[in-house]
Amino acid sequence: MLLGFSACGRNEPAGPATVAQASPTPQPPPSPELRAAISALLVQPEAGIGASSADVQALKTIYPEATQSPLWLGADLRPTKTAQEALALLNDAAAEGLDPEFYRAAPLTAQATTMTSGISATEAAAFDVSLTHSMMRYLRQFHRGRVDPRSIGFQVALPEDEHDYASIVREAATKGTLKEAIQSVMPPLVQYRALRAMLPKYRALALVDGTTLPRLPKSATKALKPGGTSTVLEILRTRLIAMGDLQETTPPPTNPLLYEGEIVEGVKRFQARHNFEPDGVIGKATWAALHVPLTHRLRQIELAMERMRWLPHLGERAFVAVNIPMFRLWAWDKVPESGVPDFDMGVIVGKALDTRTPVFLEEMTHLIFQPYWNVPKSIVHSEMLPILRRNLGYLESQDMEIVDGQGDDAKPVPATLANVERLASAELRLRQRPGPKNALGQVKFMFPNDENVYLHSTPAPVLFGRARRDFSHGCVRVEDPVKLAEWALSDQPEWTREKILAAMNGDPSVMVKLTRPIRVVLYYVTATVIPTDNTVHFAEDIYNCLLYTSPSPRD
Repeated sequence: MLLGFSACGRNEPAGPATVAQASPTPQPPPSPELRAAISALLVQPEAGIGASSADVQALKTIYPEATQSPLWLGADLRPTKTAQEALALLNDAAAEGLDPEFYRAAPLTAQATTMTSGISATEAAAFDVSLTHSMMRYLRQFHRGRVDPRSIGFQVALPEDEHDYASIVREAATKGTLKEAIQSVMPPLVQYRALRAMLPKYRALALVDGTTLPRLPKSATKALKPGGTSTVLEILRTRLIAMGDLQETTPPPTNPLLYEGEIVEGVKRFQARHNFEPDGVIGKATWAALHVPLTHRLRQIELAMERMRWLPHLGERAFVAVNIPMFRLWAWDKVPESGVPDFDMGVIVGKALDTRTPVFLEEMTHLIFQPYWNVPKSIVHSEMLPILRRNLGYLESQDMEIVDGQGDDAKPVPATLANVERLASAELRLRQRPGPKNALGQVKFMFPNDENVYLHSTPAPVLFGRARRDFSHGCVRVEDPVKLAEWALSDQPEWTREKILAAMNGDPSVMVKLTRPIRVVLYYVTATVIPTDNTVHFAEDIYNCLLYTSPSPRD
């Protein structure tokens, strides 16, 4: 995913079903019967509209006891123009990756078609309060998301939401400023807008997938290299054109069974968009990706948009974003309108099975050149102790030492079995000395956090040659640590590239504080739009966390 910020435009939503002729927004005081009906509904709103206790209090501020006037109805009890706009917005919620059903869009729209001066005060009150409640939910979830990320293990500490949704809804309804209200809560990320633009295409593809857009037969699994033959190439060609990996004007091949030419190039583009080596060879992984239903790709885009809403506005400060399942890091000093980063690079993340890289937002404060690796207790117990109890010589062979104390100046103690047992009881610590064998490489980028996770270089850069790179114990290894260090220290001119390289290869360990702390976002989305070519990329759900694990969205 590429993050970034800008003022976001918005397509005008399609209107709802025809409703009774709209009334102007200004309206005289309601009848005593209508006021009484609204008042009665607010006494037990959970029975009438299913509002939460928090929303009950908000509704009471919107409909104060002294002036319990409807927001969306004129004196003739017909919906106002702003009410029609609100209904159109709810019906078009899918354009934002949201579910119109959750906001009762269809029943409210149907009810609006029956609104005339002959309806009862009870019906009019129910419509008005229900539409107000739905609009509050919509604006809140449009801005912050449907699910609390902490409920599914994402350590994204969002700042307090400063929006007063009750006031926003009331002002939008009474002043006819719904468009302005939407702009005020629009998620600020450029990537959100880019994903939103892809929704119509993938929604259309999902509708015809398996009908007018044929699917590959399940039997299509045999490895296929350029120059080989296959009976499914016409279906493959059709799908590549539909997904944008082949131009519609691409002429059909002379030999429909021969895998060569433009269709190979289309497969390479597909592979690049799905985080594979773009070699044109359709192996097991590429076939599996080609078989994925487009309804699933649509869902990936919708969930990525949801996760964009979880992230706070990072302002104009420099920041680094690491997309875990795409094994990629992006960095910006200041985000341009296009969202194009200053640079990007590959990363290695935590193993899928047991040492996953967590999701969180923190602040990089300093760098350490030639760092010690303080081995985490979990690794000490699961990996190191069994080895050390068999072979104390392992310590010296790996430039490791048992130490007494917490800082880098902690004193080494003799490598004895007695001290190994003290290590097991956490009286002592295990660390690896700086040097060519150090697991952190030559530099680590520190952003203090409870998970003890950071960015660092690696003594095994050969792993960056692999497409799937979940090999670490949770920290993030970066492909080009020198470039990242230069960028992080760019406003400290004394830290030239030559000085950085000297520190990375020098002795002893050196800590450098950043004069401009840098925000670091570790996040998890499997759909993103690359701004340089405006193509949507998909990644494998390596941690199996695409679906919500919370049974019900936050209200």
